[in-house]
Amino acid sequence: MRLNTIEKLCCPFDKSDLTLRIITKEDTDNIKEGILSCAHCKRVYPIVSGVPIMNPDEFRDFEREAPMLEKWEQHLVDNHADTFKISEGKIIAIAP
Repeated sequence: MRLNTIEKLCCPFDKSDLTLRIITKEDTDNIKEGILSCAHCKRVYPIVSGVPIMNPDEFRDFEREAPMLEKWEQHLVDNHADTFKISEGKIIAIAP
């Protein structure tokens, strides 16, 4: 995903702006892995292989996302991401 793509995306649930947390990116500044989050509804959407996965909750396969989220947990801790936590293989928002 290109960095400027964030300007064109919004939360599919409530149409609010999204915040981007980059996990890995290419030399060309294309984002390979990351998390898009909505401050309004507290939903999070992963970026996998450069593709933002913005499915509604009922269509997400959290079991398939679990290995990726476990890998990212260390990155989130290192970046002082105190507004997110991993619970039962799901990344969820918590109050600051």
